[in-house]
Amino acid sequence: MRRCFSTATNYFEIHLKNELAGIKNAGTFKNERVIQGKQGVLVKVTGSDKPVINFCANNYLGLSSHPEVTAAGQKALETHGAGLSSVRFICGTQDIHKELEQKIAKFHGTEDTILYAACFDANGGIFEVMTGEQDTIISDELNHASIIDGIRLSKAKRLRYKHLDLDDLETKLKESKESRFRLIVTDGVFSMDGDVAPLADISSLAEQYDALLFIDECHATGFFGKTGRGTAEAVGGAPHVINSTLGKALGGSMGGYTTGPKPLIDLLRQRSRPYLFSNSLAPSIVGSSIKVFDLLMNDSSFIGSLQTNVAHFRKSMAANGFTILGNDPTHPICPVLLGDAKLAATMADELLKLGIYVIGFSFPVVPKGKARIRVQISAAHSKEHIDQLIDAFAKVGKKLNVV
Repeated sequence: MRRCFSTATNYFEIHLKNELAGIKNAGTFKNERVIQGKQGVLVKVTGSDKPVINFCANNYLGLSSHPEVTAAGQKALETHGAGLSSVRFICGTQDIHKELEQKIAKFHGTEDTILYAACFDANGGIFEVMTGEQDTIISDELNHASIIDGIRLSKAKRLRYKHLDLDDLETKLKESKESRFRLIVTDGVFSMDGDVAPLADISSLAEQYDALLFIDECHATGFFGKTGRGTAEAVGGAPHVINSTLGKALGGSMGGYTTGPKPLIDLLRQRSRPYLFSNSLAPSIVGSSIKVFDLLMNDSSFIGSLQTNVAHFRKSMAANGFTILGNDPTHPICPVLLGDAKLAATMADELLKLGIYVIGFSFPVVPKGKARIRVQISAAHSKEHIDQLIDAFAKVGKKLNVV
């Protein structure tokens, strides 16, 4: 039977098509490439004749397909089932959930941990619990979208300080001196630029003005710092609360967490809406994640390999005339600044033809005029992989008059 559509429905469909056409005309339409098989250093992308080298995953330690990690996930699937069909407080908490939370707390040196379906949920559930109308949240202007969305749910007064600007942060701390609590909120590492927050200095300001400090460690946990403990280990500082993800360096599946003082974690279990109203993390993910933390707490050799690869790439690309963003030369987020959105998309397509899998980033993910290709280095990449990447950038850069 043919369906009849109202005038409003037809106009709405026209509106949607116009919006999509505008995105395509601006050169910012995001096509999803399809990977055939598992995540790894080499992946088979639909449309490519042979495997390509993957430089756009958050798989910083190469653990997404690590045999011990996948085996642990398979074992948990067998022993604890496919899922809980429930939220945690009803009948969705298993012994392995508690084991993983304890391991995460031990890894970070905190008192307790609460698991979420994703770090987006962890960021969405923490600020309205930590703060109220009497409080002020002071947030870096370039914090991740999930932090921004989470802060919007709080009734606290909201202030933004200029990106990494300690003077502006101090000004905002002075402005909010009458607040009951002040919470400074920052990413440890900003994913689009690869910038590392000056956490030691921010911690000093927090102590000086009696403020709390929250940090999102999604692009730091497991691989940044001497033993992978993150931004505080790498540059100093002492956050009161840490949010992070299991979906990047820590196995690459999904899941997030908040770790910090036990009274806060206990309160989040009572009031955090994404926790209370979302299904428990799947046992296979929990099993894999437990294995990841076991590996990291017993072997930090992954990190040395990663830093060697990053140093080689950054030095060689700079010598070839490319501009690489990021204020810390050891971090594996290495954005190649191009400026123009269409140029970034074209360059990514040309690199794919040479066996290099990267993606162009443009507005609204990054500011207009600052399009880039975000290269992400992994400990699992060999020197030969990095050399192929550098050579491909040099060839395509010359072809497109970038260098």
